[in-house]
Amino acid sequence: MVKVSAAQKPNILFIMADDLGWMDLACQGNKLLDTPHLDRLAKQGMRFTRAYAAAPVCSPTRCAVLTGQAPARIGLTTHLPGMYFPKDNRPQPAKLTGKLGTEYVTIAERLREADYANAFLGKWHIAPGVARGGRVAKELSPTGQGFDVNIGGTSYGGPPSFFSPYRNAELSDGPKGEYLPDRLVDESIKFIRAKKDQPWMTHLWFYTVHWPMQAPEALLKKYADRKGPGLNDTRYGAMIEAMDAAIGRLLKALDDLGEAKETLIIFTSDNGGFAGVSDCRPLRESKGHLYEGGIRVPMIVRWPGQVRAGTTCIWPVVSMDFFPTFLEVAGLKPGGKPLDGESIVPLLKQQAIFTGGGGLKRDEIFFHYPNYAWHMGNRLAGAVVASNGWKLIRNYDDNSLELYNLAADLSETENRAKEKPQLAKLLNDKLTRWLKETSAPMPRPSLIK
Repeated sequence: MVKVSAAQKPNILFIMADDLGWMDLACQGNKLLDTPHLDRLAKQGMRFTRAYAAAPVCSPTRCAVLTGQAPARIGLTTHLPGMYFPKDNRPQPAKLTGKLGTEYVTIAERLREADYANAFLGKWHIAPGVARGGRVAKELSPTGQGFDVNIGGTSYGGPPSFFSPYRNAELSDGPKGEYLPDRLVDESIKFIRAKKDQPWMTHLWFYTVHWPMQAPEALLKKYADRKGPGLNDTRYGAMIEAMDAAIGRLLKALDDLGEAKETLIIFTSDNGGFAGVSDCRPLRESKGHLYEGGIRVPMIVRWPGQVRAGTTCIWPVVSMDFFPTFLEVAGLKPGGKPLDGESIVPLLKQQAIFTGGGGLKRDEIFFHYPNYAWHMGNRLAGAVVASNGWKLIRNYDDNSLELYNLAADLSETENRAKEKPQLAKLLNDKLTRWLKETSAPMPRPSLIK
């Protein structure tokens, strides 16, 4: 097959970490971590300072990446299997859609139209298990949703082990003690080498840095004394550096294969850091919360010849944006399905950096998380609208409002809803209209009358 020019159909490498917090890279300012390869990637491309996951937990964000639709519209608003229902007089969470059904068109299915070869590697977690080892129904697996290859994609939210034997129905065991991030990168390189004569898209969704906290012994020793602000668990730091090293091997392989200049690379995370191991400060709260610590994530983009090296983007982007972005990159038009994201190609190419939104058309980003987190330690969450540097949170348990000026108050310490009632009402009205337009599933009354 004769490969078309990179400018027409560049390759796409989408790397998503699991539970990696906004501050959990050296290039984000964490002085306890060594992430030289991701730091170099940032220097070679663009670092986003206001990238958001679609939800403060993983499964909804994964669906948003694949479909370009908000979790509210899909109805899959929390992580599967969604078993967290209070037994007291608190409201019940919203009814949950328990899988990403085949009626949704994924980005892999769309890119097949442009003759892309598609690979999925790592954590899937958007369908229930039906067999041992986390295997999901064939039609709901990565290969049932448009990918040509599935390496390790199961119902698992976290791996039984980061070391072989993996006990994963979609990943054969390697030599005893083989480390999972290394294996996933080996498999990624194998796929890219095999498909380098045609455009390809690889989704490498690491299980790292989800629980269990497991890393190579040498790194555990290296991080044993790295305590203090920036890390709540030294094993977590070791796992991050191990992932960074694996990514470094993948980047070198792209160079060696001659694919680097023809490849758009995006690195990001599926939600904020887990507070038990990640120190999310200066952001408020962590995974499972709608404050910035739960939804703001790191994001780096490298695209040689298209993205200027060493740049920073301050405009907000969200998980749903990847679907339309990849369509535009591949030369495809959006289909008839509603999209809740917008192509960020104007941001990547800095086509209108001095205009509002950096050239994007939207004025707001919305979130809907009508659930309790897995720990049940949070109050019933709510919904968010972010607009022009302001952020409004509506709490579903009592309909109270919180209004923060993120530009001046990144840590969300001062609720200004009473001080600015007109702005709060304006944003709350927009939120109401969006929830209605997306048919968002809402919380239900308490089971106790």
